[in-house]
Formats: sequence, C-alpha cells, structure tokens
Amino acid sequence: MRAAGLSLLLLLVPAATAIAEPTFTVRGAPAPGPARYDRTFVTRFGPASAHTVLVLVPGTIGGAGNFTPVARDLVRRVPGLQVWAWDRRDQALEDHAGFRRPGGRTTAQEVFDYYVGWLADPAITRHFAPLDPGRYAFAGRWGLGVELNDLRRVIARARRGGRRVLLGGHSAGASAAVAYAAWDFGGRAGFRDLDGLVLVDGGMLGTFTVRTLTSVERALADIRTKGPWTDLLGLGLPWAAQLFAEIGGQAAARSPTVLSPFQSFPLLPPYFRPPIHATNRGILGFALDADTSPAFLRLIQVRAGRLGPTGDWRDGEVSPIGRVAAMFGAERPVDAWQWYYPKLLNLEIDAAQALRRSAQTRLLHLRPFHRAGIDVPLYAFQTSLTRGRVLRGARALIRSSRIPRRLSVLVDGAREQSHLDPLTAAPARNRFLATLVPFLKRARWATRSLRPAPESPARRGRRSTRRPSTRGTGSARSPGAS
Repeated sequence: MRAAGLSLLLLLVPAATAIAEPTFTVRGAPAPGPARYDRTFVTRFGPASAHTVLVLVPGTIGGAGNFTPVARDLVRRVPGLQVWAWDRRDQALEDHAGFRRPGGRTTAQEVFDYYVGWLADPAITRHFAPLDPGRYAFAGRWGLGVELNDLRRVIARARRGGRRVLLGGHSAGASAAVAYAAWDFGGRAGFRDLDGLVLVDGGMLGTFTVRTLTSVERALADIRTKGPWTDLLGLGLPWAAQLFAEIGGQAAARSPTVLSPFQSFPLLPPYFRPPIHATNRGILGFALDADTSPAFLRLIQVRAGRLGPTGDWRDGEVSPIGRVAAMFGAERPVDAWQWYYPKLLNLEIDAAQALRRSAQTRLLHLRPFHRAGIDVPLYAFQTSLTRGRVLRGARALIRSSRIPRRLSVLVDGAREQSHLDPLTAAPARNRFLATLVPFLKRARWATRSLRPAPESPARRGRRSTRRPSTRGTGSARSPGAS
C-alpha cells in the first residue's frame, strides 16, 4: 500500500533546470563492454580564457555534482582558473527519465514513485528498472586501469593550448589522482602530464585499506558471484543509497519545510528515521549529520547542525543544510552520485596503495611504478574520516618522491570537518577553501619553473660523449624534501 506520507509531496518540482556550467563528453579509452560506454563527461567551471585547469575526480559513489558548490567558490577566488568536474563512464548506465517529462513539469510524487515508491506499491507500473548485474558483467572489469586511461584523455584535452593542469579528487578520487601521477602509461609517467596534485581527504601509501593477495583473490571471487557494483547500504540494491540521497536532496532544496514522505515509506531503513516527524531538510540532515548518521555511512557525512524540536533542521556547524541539499539534489545533466559504482575500482586502489610492484599489482595488471619521480607540488587536506592517515600518506609520498616540500601544503581539518564538509561547507567557514586558494594561485607559475627545459639535440649529443659522473647517483630530491 502506498505510504500515506506520499500525499505530502504534491508540490511541483520543476523539471531539470538549465545550469550555467557547460557539460561535454570526452571519448574514453577502449575497455570491456560495448563501445558506446567508451566516453566520460566533464562539467566546466570558470572562464574560457583560463590558463590553469584543476581536474577533480569524485570519490566512492560520487559524481561530478559533488564539486559544484566548491568549484564555483574556487573560480570566483582564483583568477585564470577553470575547474573540470569529471564523471566516470559508469554515469552512462543511469536512468534519468524519472526526473523529466517532455513539455511539462515533473511532480515530486512522480519522481518518488518512479524511483522508490514502486518498491512498496505494485500498482505503480511505470518505474525505474534496475540493471541486471548478469547482463553488465563487463562493468566488473572497470577498475583503476580503465579509470586512469579514461582520465588521461581528459587531461590531454585540458592541456590543449599549453594550459597548466592540476589533478585532484575527493576520497577515492584523491587516491586515483596519486595513482595517475605514479602510473606507467606505456613508458611515460603520469606525473609528466601534471603541474600539481590536490588531495581532498584521500590518497595512497596507507590512507585507505591495504589489500593482501588473499583478500584480493576473495574480492575478485565476490565480484564474479555477487555482481560488479558496490552496495553501500547492504540491501542488495547497489543504487539505493544514491537515489535516496538524490531524491531527498531535491525535496529538501525545493520544499525544505514540507513534512518528508520518507519517514512513512515502509522500506526506509530504521537508522534514517528521526524520533519525530521531520521536514524534508530535517530528515536529510538527520540522515547525513555526523552526530546522528550511522557510522558505516561516514563516506557521506557532514557537520550541519541538529534536528529541532518541531522536526525542522537547525544549522549550526560548517555545512548549511541548504548547501548540502543543493549538492545532493543536483539535477540533470550533472548529479552528485554514481548509481552503479564498480567494486573493482576500490579493490584496485587498495591493491595499489603501496605504489610499487607486488603480487597484488601483478595479479591485477596495475602499473603504479613511478612514485619516486613525482615532482609536482602537493596539496592534501584531511577530515576526521581516516584518523590522520591522509596526512601520514601525504608525508610518506613527499619523502619517497621528488615532490617539493616548500611548495606543498598539508592541512589537518579533522577537528571541524567530516568527510563531505570540504565540498559543502559555507565559504566563510571552509578551511579547505581558505587553504587551497593560495596553493592554486602559487601553482599557476611554480611547477614548470622547477623542471629543466628540454635539451636540444645538439646539447644531448655533446653530453653523451662525456664520461658519466660518479657523484649524485642517489635518488634526486627537491630542496627541503626529506
């Protein structure tokens, strides 16, 4: 039977609204599966005349819309900067039909029924059809190698016209950025394409789980038997957490003080139910705030305030609930979520954590071989998620590479921010924004001045006739690095 609370959502939700930032498609690398999925998507923020591009990779189950609020903040504060928010190829698997109706307006009731309501009401016949994992087994082979080869094509496009390119990401996206810098692309190190790294609560060298060979083998067996996609809520519905968040975010953004239908929905997990009947923004805050959200959802938590006695939300910490709702409920063509997130991607990120050859990397055909050569400035910001492992990993990366310490910035925001707060915090209270802006302004000129200019063929010929020096044969390091 349809939950009684659904009748409260009869307010109209406008169909997908146009956004100011353009989104374009970049052809991806050849990969398992139909060729129509060999494409990825970029949303561009900032002026067309920009000479510096920051490419940002989302984290686990995240989409390009994760970066919309902070990308707008950055391009307002850093002259000559573009931000490219990247969506992986998996975004092409999503069914967005329920968010739009040609020639009319989509009601919140229709959106709810299409994506969620049908699960409890068999009378709803037009609805979202989840993908059959058996028909999409090829997605179980979309791992780190596929991601980095896709990303390399995006970075090549960003470098056109001699632009500087910094690569960054949030959470597992930050890990992918480090892996890219260390990756061997047919003999060319990834860091040669870059002018800086920006790690937002993620990284390598022990930042996240370090996989043993046995655990890798078990995880591969799990992908073969249980399907290719991550199931954050453990409900057997790999898309559920993302869609609950997206629909809840839209409701909170457009009808913030209307009582929420989710609380009456019979299939809502009990840990998302406030003790009193809450508004749309009240239930969103209750589900996501670090004080009330379950511990296993730390990947999508913020510090936003508290639920008031009337069931409405009260802001009071770094992330205003309106800003959180705007990000979570971002509409077409860019959303904040990847509904079908491949298990193999995080498995391979974990297996490559050490950034060196190992039994795990050989089994998975991973190529993170160039850690020692990385020579670009590094920015790293950590929240409370990893209990200090982000900065420990960043320091280990600086020590074991040529990253210039004097041009790098490491920031500990663990006392005031949870995992998503760097992306959703109010600009005036966002330490991440306050410390990244000066780093980006410096990075506009720093990196290429550190690297030697290419030698002419004549100079290379003269040098090749000299006897090799016996001095300085150890690993080269930048000034100040240890």
